[in-house]
Amino acid sequence: MLLIGAILPPLDYFIVNLALPAIHAGIGASDSQLQFVISAYACANAVVLITGGRLGDLYGRKRMFMIAMAGFVAASALCGMAPDANVLIAGRVLQGVFAATLTPQVLATIRSVFSPHEQVRVMGLFGFVYGLAAVIGQLGGGALISLHPFGLGWRAIFLVNLPIGLVALFGSWRHLPENRPPRGAGIDLPGTLLLSMFLLALIVPLTRGPEVGWPLWTWLGFAAAAVLLPLFIGVERARLARGHDPLLDLRLFANPVVTLGLLLAFLFYWMSVFFLAFGIYLQSGLQWTPLQAGLAILPFGLGFLAAPLLLPRLVARLGAQPTLSASFAMLSVGLGLAAQWAGARAPGWAFYAGLVVAGAGQGLTLPSVLRIVLGEVAPERAGVASGMITAMLQIGSAVGAAVLGGVFFAALGPHPDAAAYLYAFRHALHALLLVLVACIALSLLFAPLHARRRRRALSPSPCAMREGATRP
Repeated sequence: MLLIGAILPPLDYFIVNLALPAIHAGIGASDSQLQFVISAYACANAVVLITGGRLGDLYGRKRMFMIAMAGFVAASALCGMAPDANVLIAGRVLQGVFAATLTPQVLATIRSVFSPHEQVRVMGLFGFVYGLAAVIGQLGGGALISLHPFGLGWRAIFLVNLPIGLVALFGSWRHLPENRPPRGAGIDLPGTLLLSMFLLALIVPLTRGPEVGWPLWTWLGFAAAAVLLPLFIGVERARLARGHDPLLDLRLFANPVVTLGLLLAFLFYWMSVFFLAFGIYLQSGLQWTPLQAGLAILPFGLGFLAAPLLLPRLVARLGAQPTLSASFAMLSVGLGLAAQWAGARAPGWAFYAGLVVAGAGQGLTLPSVLRIVLGEVAPERAGVASGMITAMLQIGSAVGAAVLGGVFFAALGPHPDAAAYLYAFRHALHALLLVLVACIALSLLFAPLHARRRRRALSPSPCAMREGATRP
């Protein structure tokens, strides 16, 4: 049931991409409204993730999982029955909010219920589910629109969530164990408000800015975010000093493994530019149809799908940190091959081989980062930690699309032909490779940091040494 809950949020992100032309024809949505159908979901999801994780810590993860699943199903029904673009966008915002509450409960339950040995296998399955969502989203979205079941057209991509969500609701009610810290606490309303305002001021400009040409309001949003962040940190420190539970326990950042993991999660999801550039290169540069483009990314999805199932064996043989470094290296090599063998007329065969390798690298990287960070966090903080990781992924995706997307469009030029699209695609991927090489270097720091923390934990404190010296 947890994995059904894990598949719906990424599935709903991938499946909408191929439906945008059908939505435009069906309800007359404008280009800006179509862009907001995508970005509204991403923005709402990123803003609520940390709060959603904290709610599970406070009020029970099974309870919040079921509430979020019911809300996601209802929001999907609203999207599927939307009479116009404004209602569809409102439904997408609600989907993003409930998806942001759903995902942290899955990760926190894995951290709290399963043993460390079992977590390797379950995190591998979690990565498998994400790969499955990418494959089903790309192919299933195109198939549902093409087959036009029951005359629903594009609405089917949202309404298909209803039976899946209802099965997950019933199954979680029957089989999912409740887990929550023994000590109850209230929600940190000032912290929740400030954090939500900060993320909103940051994510909305990052997501919408490239689409609308960075108008004044985007820069005002960044300025507001720069003010709201220190205010939020000050409020959380004050709550800790008074002995109250904060929304975000800043003591988590004292653990260098957690801090490094969050940084890697942020940089890793700059990968979003690959999907942006890939679709534009194939459809606008090579004049491929959306279905052809969906089929072309299938090798990436297959690598993403299969590799996480090998995670337990790799961790057992190599260790957690070498597996993570190897996964970043696979991702880099695969994207390098794809950039090299992309063509102005058609990609070469090595292009698709590179996609398989890159997909396998991504499929190993995601669960590896999640497991390493969550393994450093106490179970009672697993929800907010899960929200922090997934929020950093979303923020990284927005920043990557904005920064490296700018590299892509700058290289494209004002009047591009097929050769220009190829050049821009390669240029964006080469910039992404620099980020991934930095990730490889950073991942090598996990082992010495973990060893240092272990030595500190095992060594006696000065006070304990003094007490031992005075004992007879």
